[in-house]
Amino acid sequence: MAKAITATDFSFPGQKSIYKGKVRDVYNIDDKYLLMVVTDRISAFDVVLPEGIPYKGQVLNQIAAMFLERVKDIVPTWNIATPDPNVTVGHWCKTYPVEMIVRGYLTGSSWRTYKSGARELCGIPLPEGMREHQRFEKPLITPTTKAEHGMHDQDISVEEIIRSGLVPEDEYRMLEDYSMKLFLKGSEIAAEHGLILVDTKYEFGKRDGKIYLIDEIHTPDSSRYFYADGYEERFARGEQQKQLSKEFVREWLMANGFQGRSGEKVPEMTPGFVTEISERYIELYEKITGQRFLKAEGEDPIRRIEKNVAAFLADLK
Repeated sequence: MAKAITATDFSFPGQKSIYKGKVRDVYNIDDKYLLMVVTDRISAFDVVLPEGIPYKGQVLNQIAAMFLERVKDIVPTWNIATPDPNVTVGHWCKTYPVEMIVRGYLTGSSWRTYKSGARELCGIPLPEGMREHQRFEKPLITPTTKAEHGMHDQDISVEEIIRSGLVPEDEYRMLEDYSMKLFLKGSEIAAEHGLILVDTKYEFGKRDGKIYLIDEIHTPDSSRYFYADGYEERFARGEQQKQLSKEFVREWLMANGFQGRSGEKVPEMTPGFVTEISERYIELYEKITGQRFLKAEGEDPIRRIEKNVAAFLADLK
């Protein structure tokens, strides 16, 4: 299997700064463009795990690029081009300090919260008697604050967002409207390929007075998918759903005593488990796009990225 891209340290023409997130290395070019390198790092419980996952970055970048193009009739998007399988270049935007989480089903962290006895999410009341993986009557928007590096995102209610001045009310309502429309569009596309878009997150920024959709969209890192075939039967029997997301990584970590809490140690990720994760990401790419995944192989990926980006930036100037 190919070597995973776990770190970058480029010096591009016009580069002013670099921000290294959990998965993405984001280069600021002249305060005008952002150059996002999607690495093969993988995170869970806000912790970057010790092993990279080959082809994961390529999967995320190419799925995001496809969806960003398909939703431009809903909201302006930040992306300009994808000059390399692991790279997207787009407009610099001032990021809103909240992430818009849209949930169609009671699953994952929302189920864990509900199971603990809570009956509301981000100020939204939930009925008694719900079951794991149950569909909500209508999708819920449950925003979180964008955490500083190394911190956990925090749930927040709409009222708190507006009262604290995190986002002006009129702009927040636009973010809600965009988020719901994007979720419905993503659900339609998923259904075309036999999948259910269960939940996802959207991030937005502002440029020249206009709101833009930024970052990734509808990838297995930002979203959860169920297989539509058999969903109702499995739900009726109280069985786990067949899904495509990185939730199985979280479940593996929890089963091995790790949830990102102080003093906990990340369990060993064997080569076999790393391969399994890589294959899951490729499976989702092929399922959601309906296309065969073509692995970027051959030359050293770092040299390839540097060469492709340098050529693109030269033309961009």
